[in-house]
Amino acid sequence: MDGPDHKGLIYHVTRILYAHNQNIIRNDEYVSPSSYFFMRTEFEGETEIDNLLQVLQTELPAGLNLRINPKSKKDIVLFVTKEHHCLGELLIRYAFDELDANILAVVSNYNTLQPFVGKFGIPFHFISHENKTREQHEEMILKTLDLYKPEYLVLAKYMRIITSDFVDHYPNKIINIHHSFLPAFIGANPYRQAYDRGVKIIGATAHFVNNDLDEGPIIAQDVKSVDHRQTASDMATLGRDTEKAVLSKALKLVLNDRVFIHNNRTIIL
Repeated sequence: MDGPDHKGLIYHVTRILYAHNQNIIRNDEYVSPSSYFFMRTEFEGETEIDNLLQVLQTELPAGLNLRINPKSKKDIVLFVTKEHHCLGELLIRYAFDELDANILAVVSNYNTLQPFVGKFGIPFHFISHENKTREQHEEMILKTLDLYKPEYLVLAKYMRIITSDFVDHYPNKIINIHHSFLPAFIGANPYRQAYDRGVKIIGATAHFVNNDLDEGPIIAQDVKSVDHRQTASDMATLGRDTEKAVLSKALKLVLNDRVFIHNNRTIIL
């Protein structure tokens, strides 16, 4: 739940859960400097979820955003271009039931990774962007997504700029992995740029996609120290490993409903 802060919110939520014979496993809350309240509560016990939600909505102050999500795997679609490392990490985790999601399909503007995805028995949709406007290409992608109706889209190194119209179809539901600790080197060969500048750290950033390209709410980040001994190739290898770890961490947070978005920032509870 999130919304304007009021006295007694934690008390009232826990009281209602107790009255419905629910056992609270974990509770995290945060109040921003502007008096905006966030709370995430894990609880267990047999109850009618819709009835519990109705009671909470009735007895708590107006203006709060309330959500109850019974633990279940969320449906996602992965987007890729030619790089395999993030895709491979997610597919392996999925194959060994280490990902709290159902990977419904993989979409790509190249067919490079189709044989690899086929080994996991997951549908692969090759939708070429050649000889199409960006809008025409995205229209074809949206028609494909209508077949699956995913809850989240994961850009696992999808190297295409997404239009604002496409983003509007999935607001705060598109997760991207960026090849550095934002703000970053932009354009081609980011690790060569980093090497040429003699950087001392490289990293990765997972964030939600909005209409400002790489300026969406940040979910997770990590950095690794480097020095003059690393070549551009060494940095790229280290960077790919960091991207895999950061994207996996971000997905775990999102899929377990631990991420709130507020004013282009994330609150992680």
